[in-house]
Amino acid sequence: MTIPHGVADALAARISTRAYLDTPVSEAQVRDLLTLAARAPSGGNLQPWQINVVTGEARQRVIDAVKATQAEHPFGEPELEYQIYPKPIIDPWRARRFACGEAVYAAMDIPRQDKMARLTHVARNFEFFGAPVGLFVSIHKDMQPGQWSDLGMFIQSFLLAATEAGLGTCAQEAWSIYPKTVKTAAGIPADFTLFCGIALGHADPVAPVNATRTERADVDEFARFAGF
Repeated sequence: MTIPHGVADALAARISTRAYLDTPVSEAQVRDLLTLAARAPSGGNLQPWQINVVTGEARQRVIDAVKATQAEHPFGEPELEYQIYPKPIIDPWRARRFACGEAVYAAMDIPRQDKMARLTHVARNFEFFGAPVGLFVSIHKDMQPGQWSDLGMFIQSFLLAATEAGLGTCAQEAWSIYPKTVKTAAGIPADFTLFCGIALGHADPVAPVNATRTERADVDEFARFAGF
């Protein structure tokens, strides 16, 4: 793997890594990445994020707890803290989401009719895709959309810092469908909203799924220029 140097390289290289080696990541390295990410913009310097980092037995405890809950609630707990996608989701966003999923399954050579293989891959979300370190990102329930925006900038900063350090990441909102279970197992306070998990580790360089590169909209699709 070519390690990127600088923000532009990290932006171009970052992907959602969905297969990892079992090579450990040290606490010191995670601390360094979080220290860098904490420089993200934050309105009023509120820094509204809370991060719970798990590895080893702590990581396995969360995985086991979610698996136990899935036996009764396979599609998520009945009381969610927020809705990941709008319902209904309309085009062009629906089409982009569909294309993303198809690109991932195509990389693994899983056809649409193989429902079991697709469900098996989805279940890997709740094992951090094999990453040795997991992070849970939360925000206090009093926070408003402005602070949620700050949280997103913190997450992006962390992902880019990890990419520059030669590590793979995957931001996983999937964990948010089991908020009660995850918060209890990971020690997240009840007055915080679980936003997502982040898988962190060394990417498996030969895993086909890690060859996935999703398309991005052309600038002219989302930007308007005036006065130039």
